[in-house]
Amino acid sequence: EVQKLNQQLEDKNGEIQQMINQPPYEKEREILRLQKNLAEKEKAQATSDVLCRSLTDETHQLQRKLASTAEMCQRLAKCLEEKQRKEKENSHDQIPTERSNQVFLLLLYNETSLQALICNLQDENRMLKQKVAHV
Repeated sequence: EVQKLNQQLEDKNGEIQQMINQPPYEKEREILRLQKNLAEKEKAQATSDVLCRSLTDETHQLQRKLASTAEMCQRLAKCLEEKQRKEKENSHDQIPTERSNQVFLLLLYNETSLQALICNLQDENRMLKQKVAHV
């Protein structure tokens, strides 16, 4: 193992000597190449940071939308329950009017569409989290 390490040391010393013996213009060319690589990597990192921030902001925005939509669904459900309870108290097992049926169907439709919207937002949120994790 010592011989192996000595061989690696000799190889590295050879590379250093080769770099030292290079003409100045080749050293400058190597420095410029390394500086160019560094600049490209810094630019890629900055782009990645901006994308991450953008995705994070979008995720927070979608979470707020989801929360407000869920809150709206809860309010609509409470309203529907109250309306049904009042109708029961008022009607005492009478046949509901066509108007109350329409309101009930409208509320049911709104609740169903809001649930679909919530599912869509949750899917989009999950995909954005996957993108953020990937970035």
